[in-house]
Formats: sequence, structure tokens, C-alpha cells
Amino acid sequence: MSGFGGVLPWARRTLVERDKILTSEEFSAILGICQIVPGPNIVNLAVCVGSRFGGAGGAIAAVLGLTLGPISIVMLLALLYEHYSYLEAVKGVLRGISAVGVGLIASTGFKMLRDEFRYPAMFLVVIVTILAASYFHLGLGWVVLIASPLALFLAWKKARQE
Repeated sequence: MSGFGGVLPWARRTLVERDKILTSEEFSAILGICQIVPGPNIVNLAVCVGSRFGGAGGAIAAVLGLTLGPISIVMLLALLYEHYSYLEAVKGVLRGISAVGVGLIASTGFKMLRDEFRYPAMFLVVIVTILAASYFHLGLGWVVLIASPLALFLAWKKARQE
């Protein structure tokens, strides 16, 4: 419930920084896999972490724990919004909430990027990804096909050094 509307930053803070269930590198690796498979990244992450520590039951519990509370709140907010959406105060609150969400996600991205400073060669993957998506306007599938071989090679090289 504490990460409502921007769960990834809270998940990273809880799993990596507060409870130290995962290392920062493990979190980034699991999230990378979760971004490739279909579905919301945070739900995929919950399945991976839940199944790692509790098997199939852990995966189900993690997903239910992640989604039941926010779904209930969204249903209640939808009912309230239906009646009060015309108010300027409601519109202002929604604008503020969206700004907070963007800030939380950007903060998590910078924290994850900080981990890559330990192995600067991985910045090549970041640069290739940004160029492919932004400059060449390629779709996600093409970006993954282009960046994955380089990322896998560099990860293999990094693993051999450790």
C-alpha cells in the first residue's frame, strides 16, 4: 500500500536498501528479465521474488499482496472521481500525484544507474539502447534484439572477472 501508484521505487527500497533481501545487482538483473516478459514489470518482479523465497505459494502471495489493496482503493477512488471530478481541487491533486510518480521512478532509475558505475563498459548498453529508441525510433522488440547481445557479452565478461 505504501507504494501505491509507483511501486517499483518502494519495492527496490524495501528489497535492497531496507530489508537487504536482494543485492542491488540481483534486483537489477531480475527487473531486467521482468521487463522482457509480458505483463507489468512490478507484478513480474513480485512473481520472481515470491517464487524464489516461497515457491508457487510465495509467488501467489506476493502478487495478491501487491495488487489487492491498490485495486480496492482504485475502485473507491473511481466512485469518488465520478462524483467530484469537476472540482479544481481534485484536478490539482491529480496533477500533483502524477509529478510525484515521475519523481519516484526517476529516482529509482538513477539509483540503478549508480550501480553500473562499478562496471563502466555497461554504459555502452545504455547508450545503444537510448540511441536505438530515441534517435532511430525503433520499437521495443528491435531495441531488445540490438542491445541484448552486447549486454549478454558484457555481463558474461563481468561475471568472469568476479
